[in-house]
Amino acid sequence: MQPPAGSQVSRVPAQRTPSEQLPPAPAPPAPPPPRRRMRTVLTVVAGVLALLCLGGVATAYVWYTRASTPDRSTPDVVVANYIQSFLADRNDARASEFTCKGGADIDDLRLLREDLEARELRFTAKISTSWESFAVQRQGDSANVEVDLVLSAFVDGISQSDRQRWRFETRHEDGWRVCKANRS
Repeated sequence: MQPPAGSQVSRVPAQRTPSEQLPPAPAPPAPPPPRRRMRTVLTVVAGVLALLCLGGVATAYVWYTRASTPDRSTPDVVVANYIQSFLADRNDARASEFTCKGGADIDDLRLLREDLEARELRFTAKISTSWESFAVQRQGDSANVEVDLVLSAFVDGISQSDRQRWRFETRHEDGWRVCKANRS
């Protein structure tokens, strides 16, 4: 409510306290602490990436080990791998991974490969080698594997093939290995 006009109350200036008697102004609020959310997110992302990298390295190592370790699980598998390496691919280093540790008596098979190479040069035709009809006779840590080698070529428009029966002696030495090869 307003005082009536002409009253003294309305003409009295408002009294103010001198500025030195005023309480100090409240300090401005402290700025909020910087958010650490970004740092936390980056730390979590870095941790996840590190784990993924380690998992990838471990997976790559396992795959590489499986891919580079020759399969010598059974006598017939080691003979097939040996024939593939020695006759089909003609890779002596790879073939040696399938032979007995003290060496293998494969002179007859080496003569066959030399003969195939000489015929390829003479007839300018590639002779392919395949195998079939495995027969395994296992006796403890030794096994004899008989297999038909099929030698095929395409010479002067004519397909030719030769089937030969071979006998491979294998032994279990840190996996199965070929120790001897003879034509049956």
